[in-house]
Amino acid sequence: MTIKRLFGILFLMPLFFTRANAQLSANDTIRLGATTENGITYPMVFLPEVETVGVSIDGAGRIRRDKLRNDIFVVYPYALAAAAVFKDINDNLENLDRRRDRRQYLKSIDRNLDVTFKEPLKNLSIDQGHVLIKLINRQTGKNCFSIIRELKGGFTAVMWQSVGIFFNNNLNRDYDPENDDRELEGFVKDLEASNAYRYQLSRQDELLKKIRKP
Repeated sequence: MTIKRLFGILFLMPLFFTRANAQLSANDTIRLGATTENGITYPMVFLPEVETVGVSIDGAGRIRRDKLRNDIFVVYPYALAAAAVFKDINDNLENLDRRRDRRQYLKSIDRNLDVTFKEPLKNLSIDQGHVLIKLINRQTGKNCFSIIRELKGGFTAVMWQSVGIFFNNNLNRDYDPENDDRELEGFVKDLEASNAYRYQLSRQDELLKKIRKP
């Protein structure tokens, strides 16, 4: 039996047995192909062929992938919180006309960010910092250089870009889920589809409460 036929059989069996127990009419009839295996006839449809390519991963590659997955799990709630805070800032600044009010608001947010993130982020590894910067870009749609320049000014953005380059991290690089960041994107989507995502959201909510407090 070919893989294509097996998929066709597995796909149709639940439908076949469900409809077999229902009351049928002329409008319920669906004509299907069939295949016979060991004297038993099964309904069958042909599905589009899908090419699968196996990727051989050695021990070092498996360790690297496991580490990346763990790094994402650690920093993902910070990326979610950063995206929410960035949206808050943009929304609130639109309602503040006076430069003094805008400056005071940004100062209060900066103080809360420092209290909330300073100690946890100090404990991140360099690799986790790289992942966090990419995920902030993913969640906000803007790279970190653009965010810093928008909130703190061009001089500060250039200064942090210089620091980033020193640690082999380009703050001005955009997130690329189709190519350079394809593996990271796959792990993030796996996380978002899992029950662990609820835990990430709860951690994000805790961070936001600390940042948004007066």
